[in-house]
Amino acid sequence: MRNNKTELAKAPAEASTAGQSLYEWVRALVSSVLAVVLIFTFVVRLIGVDGHSMVPTLQDGDRLAVTVGVLAGKYRAGDIVVLRKQSFLEEPIVKRVIAVEGQTVDIDFTNGSVEVDGKVLNEPYINELTFRSDGTEFPLTVPEGSVFVMGDNRNHSNDSRDIRLGTVDTGYIIGKAVFLLYPGADSETGKRDYSRIGFIR
Repeated sequence: MRNNKTELAKAPAEASTAGQSLYEWVRALVSSVLAVVLIFTFVVRLIGVDGHSMVPTLQDGDRLAVTVGVLAGKYRAGDIVVLRKQSFLEEPIVKRVIAVEGQTVDIDFTNGSVEVDGKVLNEPYINELTFRSDGTEFPLTVPEGSVFVMGDNRNHSNDSRDIRLGTVDTGYIIGKAVFLLYPGADSETGKRDYSRIGFIR
């Protein structure tokens, strides 16, 4: 009789323990999902590269981790940014910051050189020299709160040289591309180079 009573007493206790464990597991899962959602909403976003305007630095189909908000910090020349200005293009575009507010940009379309504040830029990241002009007049001083951007594939990029875009108000910038998570296929070979995974420069 005592054994039966003991077993009956154990059953509710075990059920209570199992219910508590399930509750703890569900709570941990919900907290984890919420944390991931918050991170990818306010801290980091995943964005894909569409097109060849940033070759050779980035390829079509690359998947990037992009810091947003305060984490992105202040934009500087050399940063690769993702921006969206719907009056120019509906989809986000990826470009490199060439100059920031107060700096003067001049481009010599004869020899393909780019100058910022009178100094020719050393640009080892570009695919070719800059010979394409799209209506923006130079020299140009970048207004307050704006940046001047160009693609690394200079003669196959729609960027701040295009009068429809011009200098970009930083309010249009989604964030700063900092890490290549997954490589797209090379535009010439069609192969993916996984050694490219890592921080973006």
